[in-house]
Amino acid sequence: MPASDLRPALPRHALRIHGQDRPPAGGQWFTTQNPFTGEDWAEVARGDARDVDAAVQSAHAALTTGPWATMSATQRGALMLRVADLIARDAAALAALEVRDNGKLYAEMLGQLNYIPQWFRYYGGLADKIQGSTLPLDKPGYFAFTRHEPVGVVAAITPWNSPLLLATWKIAPALAAGCTVVIKPSEFTSVSTLALAALFDEAGFPPGVVNVVTGFGPEVGSPLVEHPLVAKVSFTGSDATGRHINAQAARLLKHTAMELGGKSPNIVFDDADLEQAVFGAISGIFAATGQTCIAGSRLLVQDSIHDAFVERLLAVARTARLGDPMDPGTQVGPVTTPPQYRKVLEYLDIGRAEGATAVLGGEAGHAPGCGGGPAGQGWFVQPTVFTGVQPEMRIAQEEVFGPVLSVIRFKDEADALRIANGVRFGLAAAVWTRDIGRAIRMSERLQAGTVWVNTYRAVSFMAPFGGVKDSGLGRENGQDAVREYLQTKTVWLNTGAVAGNPFVLR
Repeated sequence: MPASDLRPALPRHALRIHGQDRPPAGGQWFTTQNPFTGEDWAEVARGDARDVDAAVQSAHAALTTGPWATMSATQRGALMLRVADLIARDAAALAALEVRDNGKLYAEMLGQLNYIPQWFRYYGGLADKIQGSTLPLDKPGYFAFTRHEPVGVVAAITPWNSPLLLATWKIAPALAAGCTVVIKPSEFTSVSTLALAALFDEAGFPPGVVNVVTGFGPEVGSPLVEHPLVAKVSFTGSDATGRHINAQAARLLKHTAMELGGKSPNIVFDDADLEQAVFGAISGIFAATGQTCIAGSRLLVQDSIHDAFVERLLAVARTARLGDPMDPGTQVGPVTTPPQYRKVLEYLDIGRAEGATAVLGGEAGHAPGCGGGPAGQGWFVQPTVFTGVQPEMRIAQEEVFGPVLSVIRFKDEADALRIANGVRFGLAAAVWTRDIGRAIRMSERLQAGTVWVNTYRAVSFMAPFGGVKDSGLGRENGQDAVREYLQTKTVWLNTGAVAGNPFVLR
């Protein structure tokens, strides 16, 4: 008997439809890998269009005829508060699932999971604060008012880098608005989303309000986007995939929200607190192994401090410890997926070929005890710093999505703005300065959906988040996010004073 036949069967994770675990209609499953060990650790249902239809039909029934449709907004909010408590209860277990599936540091994932309940508490409290208004009409004899209603069934398509946090950014405001949701997680990181979905049923949400269909883009993503009962598509991921999904949805006149890529500038002026700026630059690119859409992958440093600042930066960055993401001492984990690992290594070659100098890293990495990858070194990339980078280079224009920092010199505010805005992305930016006037001027002129001053990567359930230019459409978080899942209806009442010729519009 082959040795492979003696291995224990992997745990299987079914689809989550109408409040129940369901096997895939096609009977197919696929494996998911641990990025640190490189080993298969679970099997996940490989859904198809039949499963998508079952999930959307369930969500549509819940929206239109089920208990969810008749619940008051206050009742919906109470359920959201209940699921917040369940997520808080299971935060450690959910964080461990995230680490096993995406390789991020347990410390970071646990921080996210401890914070995620706040989204459900915030939007649970907001659910019954959604108000229409009366209209001071110019026409006598009428009374008119507006009401805000759920847009419908929402398709939430989420990425592999922070599955539960980014799913929450979509689910929480959608539920507050009264929508129902079908989630398609990344095929690389599906397990934690399935575990999260089960908590909605435990909290008492009616069947069909939250559903999960796992699988691949052509087999699940496309049928979900194109399903006639899906009213809105909310997507987080690469700009290339976002363009494709947006075009699909546009043909069917669906609402969309797109949170796409970034090439965010982290701008350090010579009057900045340099110690804080160094830590901000390192956390901006090496935290999460650079696998975040808001990574500060372009470090713009003023000429007068460039060399000294880079030396300070390297002194700290050299101490970064690669290793097991479950180990509290690890500072940089593996790249989440083999395709992304290969992509990052290709960009290291591209940077050198374009004439940039790798003053730190620049190669595949290795962590003790890891497996997988070529020669068993895991999917690690050394934290890399390129200097001598020109703004037009590909490593300064294209999203690498890995621990790769491009350092670019600038002369003054005008030069910094020219370089910072000279890319097709506009998700985030940061400015490091002690000059409040400069901070305000830069924040006004930077083409980005979020601008941080003397900090980096700060997010909140209260603060709207989204991009401009190729970084996307719409906003997540804050009160703006609920509006993304609502549509306005206007109601006219004739008070009895209007009569006359029926052929004349009044």
